[in-house]
Amino acid sequence: MLVYATHKGGRYLPLEESLKEQPEGKRNLYVNITNECNCACTFCLRNMKKMAEESSLWLKKRPTVDELKAALDDVPWEYIREVVFCGFGEPTMQLATLTELLHYVKEQHPELPTRLNTNGLGELEYGREIAADFQGVLDTISISLNASNAERYYELTRAKYGLQSYEAMLDFAEHCKKYVPNVVLTIVDKVEGPEEIAKCQAICDARGLTLRVRPYEDS
Repeated sequence: MLVYATHKGGRYLPLEESLKEQPEGKRNLYVNITNECNCACTFCLRNMKKMAEESSLWLKKRPTVDELKAALDDVPWEYIREVVFCGFGEPTMQLATLTELLHYVKEQHPELPTRLNTNGLGELEYGREIAADFQGVLDTISISLNASNAERYYELTRAKYGLQSYEAMLDFAEHCKKYVPNVVLTIVDKVEGPEEIAKCQAICDARGLTLRVRPYEDS
């Protein structure tokens, strides 16, 4: 699926099925642009979740920008409250596609908020600051903090850049504050206990960032 909605029980549904199950009310639109990821998180649902063929987030091939725009054009927009770039891969692995689609959504539906869920390692991937690429088209960026120190972070994420990934992710969050109105760092409950979550809260407080504890099924 290139676009989908989420439902209780950790289910991902095509929009047609979503509307049959929940015909009334607004829902988030999720945009799935890549399978690629520069992490291999121990808790990632893509490593554990079996999905029906018709509702799978695994992409058989890399979608083109035109294919993704066509999928967006078919969306029943009157039912959408937020557009979220999040699938089974890391969206910034296809940064040019991501930013083009963000501009497309804002041009077509300027009233709708946009969000990016990311591991925050895009600047390591591209060797430059990328936060400015989101200026004016991204309302919220949700960055996976995951841990309170580099060693635990690497143990959980197995990021391909090693221990340097942790500080790079935090630096990226700082850079985003200049260009994105809402910068949120996240940690997953049931993966870490209250003491670790408290340490993560202190890190966010020190940097003027918001921490959100995500329910495991939302991750």
